[in-house]
Amino acid sequence: MRATPHTADVAVIGGSGFYSMFDEADDIVVDTPYGAPSAPLRIGEVAGRRVAFLPRHGCDHQFPPHRIPYRANVWALHALGVRQILAPCAVGSLTSGAGPGAIVLPDQLLDRTSGRAGTFHDGPTPTHVSFADPYCQAGRGAVLATAARHGLGVADGGTLVVVEGPRFSTRAESRFYAASGGSLINMTALPEAALARELAVCYTGIALVTDFDAGVDAATAVTQDGVFRIFEANLARLRDLLVRVVPRLPPAESRDCVCARALDPIALAR
Repeated sequence: MRATPHTADVAVIGGSGFYSMFDEADDIVVDTPYGAPSAPLRIGEVAGRRVAFLPRHGCDHQFPPHRIPYRANVWALHALGVRQILAPCAVGSLTSGAGPGAIVLPDQLLDRTSGRAGTFHDGPTPTHVSFADPYCQAGRGAVLATAARHGLGVADGGTLVVVEGPRFSTRAESRFYAASGGSLINMTALPEAALARELAVCYTGIALVTDFDAGVDAATAVTQDGVFRIFEANLARLRDLLVRVVPRLPPAESRDCVCARALDPIALAR
């Protein structure tokens, strides 16, 4: 796709605080077969790359996790030429190893959601994409290399448990998720990551820990105000990391990863 002011090859899906990544930008309304995205897409330039930004929960945080129009969001980005998605998100920690303020690069997902429209492939032709490694290895490598180069602390690896929400977990649920192998917990990474894979779009989640989940510390409980406060306090760090990562991502035409080959005939054969 030829680059124009209304195309981009990289996207950031995150909170409205990331609008400040751009000095100048255009707002684009995109229609999709799945309705309207969470908000108009803002397209600008970051380090010489055309980048689209989409506030996951809407401009006024009006979409709770289970009502986010995930299919419309991912489809709209793909339609604009996006082939790399950076997806910062707030997470709770299921262990005592990573506390509030830590940035973690998860490498696995555990789906505990229910009732969300989680695929573009509703038939009649069966389409099964590989999702064994849900995050782009090239994207993860770019984040880790950038963090190391600039002395930005990023922990490598972790299993992110995605729950339906919007409520937070009970202490028993939290301990169950940890016992199942989870190290982080949030409400938005799925079906977002899976939908990106179905369109052969690279997807890299970057998790900011905002709290210890309820099963970690019996003396405290997770609150919305607490989550928002910690995320806001660390927003500048996360934004700085994203701006530095963008130019290190492989261009669309030179991608050589599982994500880029997700729709190859041989990958679909079973």
